Amino acid sequence: MSEFIKGMDLCEGFFNDCARPIIERSFPDLIYTAGLIGYGSDVLGYDDAVSTDHMWGPRFYLFLSEADISKKNGIFNALSENLPYTYKGCSVNFTQPDPNDCGVQHPEFITNGRVNPLVFVYTFDEYLIEQLGISCLDSISAVRWLSFSEHRLLSLVSGKFFVDGLNCAGKISKIKYYPEDVKLYMIASNWEIIASEQAFVKRCGERGDDIGSRLVCARIAERLMRLCFLYNDTYAPYSKWFGTAFNRLNIPERIKQTIQEAVSANTLTQRENKIVEAQALAAEMHNSSGLTDAVDYRVEDYFGRDIKVIFADKFAQATADRLKGTDLENLPLIGTLSQLGGLSSFADEKEFYPQIMKLYKSSDLL
Repeated sequence: MSEFIKGMDLCEGFFNDCARPIIERSFPDLIYTAGLIGYGSDVLGYDDAVSTDHMWGPRFYLFLSEADISKKNGIFNALSENLPYTYKGCSVNFTQPDPNDCGVQHPEFITNGRVNPLVFVYTFDEYLIEQLGISCLDSISAVRWLSFSEHRLLSLVSGKFFVDGLNCAGKISKIKYYPEDVKLYMIASNWEIIASEQAFVKRCGERGDDIGSRLVCARIAERLMRLCFLYNDTYAPYSKWFGTAFNRLNIPERIKQTIQEAVSANTLTQRENKIVEAQALAAEMHNSSGLTDAVDYRVEDYFGRDIKVIFADKFAQATADRLKGTDLENLPLIGTLSQLGGLSSFADEKEFYPQIMKLYKSSDLL
């Protein structure tokens, strides 16, 4: 491959230059949607040269109506027989899915025969069921929202439709971000989790447990970062891209810098001061959001001990109070499993969503 080109640009050019003429020549009356959404660093704009080794290259999704899905094989065959072997230095041909590696496909250069393009053909409802386990996005229960993988939600709303004859963009807009009650629950949960360890950065450190102090500081820092996503109505990606996405958030640079200084601090005094300062900055974001009445806080001693806190539980309680009368009232403030690093093999898979929902409510509210 020649000079690296971002995957989204590559795929849009490939569709318009190569695939669209074939589709519209072979099926002139077809009404369809095509674009790049779902899995992949290229969808999120985080791809680089390392990303090109698998499931990356000239590719797109093609969505057909129920009336036209029977044309799926014919369309794929037309593309396979007429697409070029390369596009902008990238192979258009890919290996067959590897059954021993989650169906991963790799680019494979060829010079004769039919190509096996990385083109996926679905009805949009089929695709949504594959991604979320449901196709109707009009009345999603709060508990079901909590079961969804946040990274999958991000990947669905971050893509681009190159042509949208079926108005898939209108349908996907219904999950643009969490509804307010779910957002409030997640905010309350993150403050509650911070509150549960707010005194331990100092307490661990003063007992000589430096690594424990660092770990607690890092956990609080992650929760503060997640609050920044929530206050900005932005889905957070899973751990590989979490820090990258945080650094791109449209939030004051001071909070980014303070969190960075907290997790990199080599002295206990600096670590405590910076993580508490970061909590105060997040508290200001909360009070500016208007989601609750302003919460009165200050940096103070933890029940008379020489440990600085802002009493994060006040923010958890103020936010939880806004959930009264909703299905999320009185739920344990545990957030979502997709917000826990290292659980993506469980939390991101739709077949486990029914089990995840049981963490929150009995089956009659699912």
